[in-house]
Amino acid sequence: MADDSSSSYIRMVQHLIEKCILHNMNKEECMEALEKHANIKPVITSTVWTELEKENRAFFESYARDREERINMEKDQQRIQQMLADLASSTTPDDDQDDD
Repeated sequence: MADDSSSSYIRMVQHLIEKCILHNMNKEECMEALEKHANIKPVITSTVWTELEKENRAFFESYARDREERINMEKDQQRIQQMLADLASSTTPDDDQDDD
């Protein structure tokens, strides 16, 4: 009976990790979220995550690359928005008007 509850618990943790992955979390973010919201010890989350990585190496390698790419794109977008905001704040209404 203990094996059934242990495997059920591990499957639940796996399911929660999959939800974290859908939210683009990395291992550390997932461990933190599951500890805070599901009261799952980080060592449990880490162990299950590591086993999932072993079983699905190609997926996790691709996930890490895609995640890094998304993060870089978000940083680029933030830099562009900041540059546009800086440009907008550096122009005054007088700059937009022609002198007659």
